[in-house]
Amino acid sequence: MHFCMTAQYTPKSLNAILENPKTNRYEAAKKMVEAAGGKLISMYSTAANGPGVLVIFDVPDPNSASAMSGVVIASGAVHNVTLTRLWTPDEITQVRQKAAQIKGSYTPPGG
Repeated sequence: MHFCMTAQYTPKSLNAILENPKTNRYEAAKKMVEAAGGKLISMYSTAANGPGVLVIFDVPDPNSASAMSGVVIASGAVHNVTLTRLWTPDEITQVRQKAAQIKGSYTPPGG
């Protein structure tokens, strides 16, 4: 399952990065994703809403993604975290097929 996590660095983290500008946050993220049984797909720095990060990763289950989000938040390294499930084209095809299969079972309000 693919996920995208975005976050802004806390002032404490920004100060630590300024003190060591060559710090490798990619390796830190990769280590955690791999510890959760996943694979780091890509990682980018962002500037929207303050200095931050965008990480795309693949993990075997949604619990791993939520656990990683919790670990990073609890560390105090980031805030304003958003965790988004991403769907591959093959997964979306399966979702559409399931929707076509069950659409007749739903009655909308007033229906």
